[in-house]
Amino acid sequence: MKARAGIIFLLVIGASIAMTASTALGAEPIKIGIIQGLSGPLEIYGKAEVTGFKMGLEYFTKGTNQINGRDVTLVIEDTQLQAARAKMLLTKLYSDDKVDLAIGPTSSGVALAVLPVARDFKKILIVEPAVADSITGKDWNRYVFRTGRNSSQDAISNAAAVAKPGVSIACIGQDYAFGRDGIAAYKEAAEKLGAKIVHEEYCDPKGTDFVAPIQRIIEAMKDLPGPKYIWVIWAGKGGPIPQLISAGLDKYGIEITSGGNVLAALKMMKPLDGMQGATYYYYENPSNPVNDWLVEEHFKRFNEPPDFFTCGGFAAAGAVVKAITAAGSTDTEKLIAAMEGMEFMTPKGMMKFRKEDHQALQTMFAFKLKVDPDVEWAIPVLTRELTMEETAPPIVNQR
Repeated sequence: MKARAGIIFLLVIGASIAMTASTALGAEPIKIGIIQGLSGPLEIYGKAEVTGFKMGLEYFTKGTNQINGRDVTLVIEDTQLQAARAKMLLTKLYSDDKVDLAIGPTSSGVALAVLPVARDFKKILIVEPAVADSITGKDWNRYVFRTGRNSSQDAISNAAAVAKPGVSIACIGQDYAFGRDGIAAYKEAAEKLGAKIVHEEYCDPKGTDFVAPIQRIIEAMKDLPGPKYIWVIWAGKGGPIPQLISAGLDKYGIEITSGGNVLAALKMMKPLDGMQGATYYYYENPSNPVNDWLVEEHFKRFNEPPDFFTCGGFAAAGAVVKAITAAGSTDTEKLIAAMEGMEFMTPKGMMKFRKEDHQALQTMFAFKLKVDPDVEWAIPVLTRELTMEETAPPIVNQR
């Protein structure tokens, strides 16, 4: 009788284990949507973001591609940098594809257009890499988090490189949210440090002729006492730096200053040996095991270093894995609770989602350009790490 009871007990236990295993094996995959500009003038950014996200997912899940025992499926869409298309795609991802959360997009203008979609569906959107301050400022909603740096973080770190009493600065950037928010933030940061912003130029994002705005800047600055700088903020292909280099600024005592950029843009900066600025990421600057793995693996797989936005995608993956693991769920409210104030590791080092506006606080890297004839691009040699506290942007939105 006892033997029979024991057999029945073992059968019950075995059935229970089998049911548990079956439930785990049959668990629905975690679905993550990615909307990036994979074609058009910012395609180099979007493609690097996708590569970085995949590599980050691999790293933070230790190669399993699973979070909390559930497989991860990616649904990747190309916004073509069109706001209307991006809204349609994000709607499709949330409603038809049933993604648990989404990442992207590339352009600030496109990002601002899709923020209400996250709010309407009550689903998380991790903005990466669009930078306009208004994304986590006046246009923010509680479903929006951002792993990318914002315009103020860029501005604060770049202003710290050159701004001080007695310095005059002119700004030139693109005439849309990225450029206008960036210059506004830079002006505020530079003037806090005692510099004076003497002129601003906003140019067609697709423009190729910058002679007229450059001449206006020269006229505004040529008779001013030094030091004098032109701060350039530009995303994507083209931009005014080559024409600024050939404009003979040195005879007026004017220097160029700008932030770091993708390797293709750094190639255009080789004539700017010694230029000072600050950057979100350059693969040789951070020193930590995550970045070591990324750099080694990227060279091994692609025969080149990870770029500016590869790091961004990798950071977003780190945030996703940490958040879902901590929440124990993909439920939106549980994710928000886990992510507010959450610290997570990235190739740059530790980031932290600020509770008030969900902006990721992060280290930035001040640099001085060095030219090496054996390297294709100008090298942003690290001069100082600016902590997440030093580069923390002002809180703008009201909860």
